[in-house]
Amino acid sequence: MFNLSEQLVNAIARLKGPARQGQLGRLRRGIEKEGLRVDRQGMIAHTPHPRALGSKLTHPHITTDYSESLLEYITPVYCRPEDALTFLADLHRFSYRHLGDELLWPASMPGRLAGNDSVPIADYGRSNVGFMKHVYRKGLDVRYGRIMQSIAGVHYNVSLPEEVWPLLRELEGAEDKPLNAYRSGRYFDLIRNFRRNSWLLLYLFGASPALDRSFLTGAVPDKLAAHARDTLVSPHATSLRMSDLGYQNKVQAQLKICFNSLSNYVGTLRHAITTPWPAYQRMGVNEGGDWRQLNANILQIENEYYSDIRPKRVARHDETPTQALEARGVEYIEVRCLDLNPFSPLGIDATQMRFLDTFLMWCLLSESPWIPDEECDRLDDNRRAVVERGRDPGLALTIDGEQRRLADRGRTIFAELRGVAELLDVVEGGEAHVAALDALEPLLDTPERTPSGRLLRALEESGSEFVDHVLELASAQAERFRDEPVDPAREAWFRELSETSYQQQADIEAADRERFDDFLAAYFARASEPRAASPV
Repeated sequence: MFNLSEQLVNAIARLKGPARQGQLGRLRRGIEKEGLRVDRQGMIAHTPHPRALGSKLTHPHITTDYSESLLEYITPVYCRPEDALTFLADLHRFSYRHLGDELLWPASMPGRLAGNDSVPIADYGRSNVGFMKHVYRKGLDVRYGRIMQSIAGVHYNVSLPEEVWPLLRELEGAEDKPLNAYRSGRYFDLIRNFRRNSWLLLYLFGASPALDRSFLTGAVPDKLAAHARDTLVSPHATSLRMSDLGYQNKVQAQLKICFNSLSNYVGTLRHAITTPWPAYQRMGVNEGGDWRQLNANILQIENEYYSDIRPKRVARHDETPTQALEARGVEYIEVRCLDLNPFSPLGIDATQMRFLDTFLMWCLLSESPWIPDEECDRLDDNRRAVVERGRDPGLALTIDGEQRRLADRGRTIFAELRGVAELLDVVEGGEAHVAALDALEPLLDTPERTPSGRLLRALEESGSEFVDHVLELASAQAERFRDEPVDPAREAWFRELSETSYQQQADIEAADRERFDDFLAAYFARASEPRAASPV
């Protein structure tokens, strides 16, 4: 029998009445999904971004991330997971009309590479803002290498119902606090609990226990074992993408951002984008007109900070992301630790989305004390252990200073999630959130059924290479998307968006009057300025 926290039980009980009366509102969700373009041999594509997909700089739904080959799809914000997934599917269907023989790689770890320079950096045109995006990516190359930037994932954006904040503020007796400040503080409560428990998402949804040898440029780490001729695997790993082989950075680690407050978060990032780092200074910035990076600071811009979750607010044209947060508070959060599920054509499905919604709401409603530096280190240790050994049945995590088996701690969390899932089902009707828990909880005792376990088992049973196996999945998914119709009205709209995006890019380029040096200096001068918080 699990003892649920009193705070969680009380919060759920107080919210169920308004939920039954339709006063709570729905969560709002959006998806950003990355995927490499590859050829029929699984080699990263070197062709330009297809013209029919529009301008990478200005298209609202189809762009690229680091590489010219790394497509990124961005859905609008929806209240129903199925609507977001339908839009994402239409983006795939529309793209496949214009990809020729190329495929979208459905795994987080890339296909075949041919060294650092085989990953082409995205080009965003000749405007100052477009060139800035290109130089930023050149900076990522000199700092970390291009190969790390060939990794793909899913970002899940969620804003909680606006109606919930006044209810929670009243529940806590905090009516004297401005709503913006209250909402931001509670989002940071959510983020801290996410940081404490994100290892569960890595276990349930990690899907990268293997990689192609071409991903490595140096010696093979001890934690990887040979499989077939060109594949390396980590027998109990869940997400090599989130390991020190992927998005990790020792320079950024010294920032020690544990999300205790908005002011601390903003101040730490502002310090990082204004503080030089000696190793980056030695690399040079603008050498005789050759821009190597935007600056030599710890972070070139705020987006360079790697984390598994971020507080977000849509920025205005004259704001950086942290200035938008500082001025108007947190609007939504972005979950960034999700691998592409290679067995799902979209990389994510409705069951996973509803689990994430339940998990995030649980993080909000549960008690969330501030995280001291020592706990921050332990959280990193837990995450690292699950990334590297999450499917080891004997793995224990440090929870509140004690050692707990992953499965045992997971069952405790699922017991608490159930009440939250029931609350969300009252809001949205049906039993979809409870059903998501029912579908995923058995994975705690059957690690071989997790996406990482399924992929590793498939490689072991077939003896096939990682690239060859994922290539089969990519080919089957491509055939499906090519055969499925796109709604005619939506396809016409996609075509119109593509053409309009080129005109928007041309207008931006025509309007530029500044030299790039002056444009960049003005940008960073503005970026260093604090913004007054809204009194609302």
